[in-house]
Amino acid sequence: MGKLVSTIFVSLDGVYQAPGGPQEDTSGGFDQGGWSFPYGDDDFGRFVTEVFDRTGAFLLGRRTYEIFASYWPKMTDPADPIAGRLNALPKYVVSSTLQAPEWSGTTVVSGDLAKEVAVLKERTEGELQIHGSGALVRSLVDLRLVDTLHLLTFPVVLGAGRRLFTEGAVPARFGHTGGRVTASGVSIQSYDLLGSPEYGSF
Repeated sequence: MGKLVSTIFVSLDGVYQAPGGPQEDTSGGFDQGGWSFPYGDDDFGRFVTEVFDRTGAFLLGRRTYEIFASYWPKMTDPADPIAGRLNALPKYVVSSTLQAPEWSGTTVVSGDLAKEVAVLKERTEGELQIHGSGALVRSLVDLRLVDTLHLLTFPVVLGAGRRLFTEGAVPARFGHTGGRVTASGVSIQSYDLLGSPEYGSF
């Protein structure tokens, strides 16, 4: 049985929208895409490579899937640690409207999310990885299906854009399992989802 592992980039104010480029996701009038680019140093690259080395399959939200599908199939170097895995390994996209995905190895997940993802975890060897896909990550945290969250916090405040955890999220508690800070100041922290918060008083 595989683990469901989320890797997501956020700003200091919790925005996850369009970290990779100006045109990546301009929905809602967002015009600050590409905000992670200045921080892509060797430390950052090493971590990303380590994550992809553990991949067994990918689970993506519709928007992230379309961003990936417009770029990665064109990257055909089999030695590329990211492209090689994205193009070769199974990809599952959660969508109620996507009918005929063209990216090879893609399956649409459109039924009961909790049931479908539990089945995918059961059949995956290694990690079932979510990249980006903030709305999907929130839903899966609420359903207690995420095992590990790699939260990469970039030293920038955006003031606008879609945020990872918003009002109405189901309260959750995480255990810290490791972390590092890159030379450019990105805080990379890993957490395992433990369940509901515990409370007390001082």
